[in-house]
Amino acid sequence: MVRAFVRPPGQQSERFRDAALQRLNLTGVAWFLALICGVAPLWVSHALPLVDLPQHLHLISVLHRLDDASTLFPEVFARRPVLTPYLGYYYAVSGLNWLMPLELANTVFLSLYVAGLPLSLAFLLRSFKRPTWPALLAIPFAYGDSFSWGFVNYCSALPLAFLTVGLFIRALEDQKRQRAWAIALGFSLVAVLLFHVQVFAWLGVALPAMVLMTPAGAGPRDWRARVPAVLGVLPGVVMFILWVGLRVGQPAEIAVGQPWKSWGPMLSPQNLSWKSYAQNKGEFMSTLANMVPDGGDQLAVRIVFGIAALVVLASIVMHRNKKQQLVAGALVAGIALLAFVESRIERFEPGDLIASIDNRQALLGLGVLCCFVALTAFANGQGEEPRAARFRVGVLAALGLVLYFGLPFDIRGYMYYLNTRYAHLAAALLVICVPVVSATWAKRLVWVGVAVGLITALPLAKTFRAFDQDEKLLETIAAAAAPKARVMGLIYSTGSAASTHPVFLHASTVVARVAGGLTNFSFALTPHSPLMYRSEPPPTFASEWRPDQMQWETQGRFYDHFVIRGAHPRQVFGPRLDSELTIAAQAGDWFLVRKR
Repeated sequence: MVRAFVRPPGQQSERFRDAALQRLNLTGVAWFLALICGVAPLWVSHALPLVDLPQHLHLISVLHRLDDASTLFPEVFARRPVLTPYLGYYYAVSGLNWLMPLELANTVFLSLYVAGLPLSLAFLLRSFKRPTWPALLAIPFAYGDSFSWGFVNYCSALPLAFLTVGLFIRALEDQKRQRAWAIALGFSLVAVLLFHVQVFAWLGVALPAMVLMTPAGAGPRDWRARVPAVLGVLPGVVMFILWVGLRVGQPAEIAVGQPWKSWGPMLSPQNLSWKSYAQNKGEFMSTLANMVPDGGDQLAVRIVFGIAALVVLASIVMHRNKKQQLVAGALVAGIALLAFVESRIERFEPGDLIASIDNRQALLGLGVLCCFVALTAFANGQGEEPRAARFRVGVLAALGLVLYFGLPFDIRGYMYYLNTRYAHLAAALLVICVPVVSATWAKRLVWVGVAVGLITALPLAKTFRAFDQDEKLLETIAAAAAPKARVMGLIYSTGSAASTHPVFLHASTVVARVAGGLTNFSFALTPHSPLMYRSEPPPTFASEWRPDQMQWETQGRFYDHFVIRGAHPRQVFGPRLDSELTIAAQAGDWFLVRKR
């Protein structure tokens, strides 16, 4: 049993590769089934419950039809003449839109993202000369909070980031094909930046760490062997510096207390919003899977971490090297002890050096993280990686957790929902830190990934289908809009019984897209969009969350269509409903009001 689970020392890599080739067909079938399960929820419904998706699809439609005179798009919008990090997603789906309808193009793109997450992690694992089966454990993390909010740009940058690290490792270690890997690295890193700058920021700390921990050439001091890899990252770094210079160099519009505005200088205390360590810790698991109202998507996340923990413990128990077995066991005990003290720290008196309970918990959490990184190296003592390089996977995961716990939640006027997004990145890296197992067990455990994919798919598919029925009511009233509609969204009820997030917050953009018109709140206002307004943006109230602040004379009169949910139009417009306005369509609790 020990020989079957733990890879014996001295086993030749040729034997492992020969065995892998013999299992290729069966393993390929398992991967195919797991990936099909992973993307299946995206294909069971026409609409997806992603908060920002209507905004994205509207602007992609604008980008695709910017010269279409039958719409308002050429009159109102223009391409932003600077580099923007959202360019990748918008142009990719717009390109697919030439081949298929927009909604289908978006579903194809999201399918590539969901499948690409485990595939890119598998590439990273092979770059580390490890078995690839743990990558399938990351399938649940393709969904969750960031996906539900519609942070598609951030999510789709994750597979590119993992691919970039894998290419970077190969550009360092594979001397025969170093130039090819370095060229691919350059394109990959630029692509990450064109999708989302926050993922690029993780690479900004991950790649330097990999340089220090990865042997290249004749030895650790042979820096000449690292030159191609370093040159490969230069295009992305230069582009990032240019983008930061353009973005940060712009004068900030400071409006204390107002949404989407800076409350002070960029990194000033009044402009940063933080979550406490305890709050971040408490929200970590729910952030990874919170799309299903009854919590059904949490099961896959708990199973994935349970499998990873079992593999770690089994590897330690069956380890052939008794000394390393003792060290790994001690590290597990240390993690358990520190975690126990951290969870009970409120019962202890504050210390002199660190009086804050939250700070002391964070310090103990950092101790847990250090023990975890050490454990990943000792538990992998039988792998093919050089001794120092065995820390690399653990360090990549640790860096993701440090960003999750250490960054602010918001930098007002610049970046929102900042630290929370790193939960998905960190979790995907955590589960691939499991020890290297024997070829026999790697063959068996790949089928665990199929089960994980199925358990992930079932609750999500049920939720997506239920949301699709709600969305059809919105599409019914959208069909009644006139061409070139100017649409104001007055969404007093933003939620759906089929979702945990305010998925109808941007419902007015669905009507605006169908009608080839504009809406009162658009991502064209934001500097990260590849589109902008040609002149002054349409007037609107301060926050799309507060339709009750709409003022008719200065804001409402500009529009000829109004999408209302959560209130009757007569409550909103009063006597104007009989004189200036009329109800053009109603479906359930949705109303489309038009000017007479």
